[in-house]
Amino acid sequence: MVLRLQKDVQELDGGEVAKVTFPDASNLKLMNCSIAPKDGFWGGATFNFIIDVPDDYPHKAPTCTLKEKIYHPNIDLEGNVCLNILRADWKPVLDINAVIYGLIYLLAMPNGDDPLNHDAARHFRENPSSFKESGKSPVNRQK
Repeated sequence: MVLRLQKDVQELDGGEVAKVTFPDASNLKLMNCSIAPKDGFWGGATFNFIIDVPDDYPHKAPTCTLKEKIYHPNIDLEGNVCLNILRADWKPVLDINAVIYGLIYLLAMPNGDDPLNHDAARHFRENPSSFKESGKSPVNRQK
């Protein structure tokens, strides 16, 4: 697990959108990932995720938690993230980069059909233009 995680960390590449830092340089299992989408519903805001890698990685997926509150179909008010590769679709060939790309994708293209926040998902499906207006701020705005 340690060698695999070291390799994954060396290959991290979130481009200009995502930056990864380590609160404790001696602990690669806990990282902060700041994502600042340029476009989409949340373009211009910055979102800070905690990525926690389990001891049995890569056989078990990392967990991701968003520090800020957001009105998002796939992220609940406690910051839990609903992303297929963090659940049923996780495979040991996936890596931390895949998780980061998945988080970037969730902020670019929310999935209203696999919600964690059902109110946000319904709003997203039924009135996308109104949802877009409510999503301009990262702070949750329940309707």
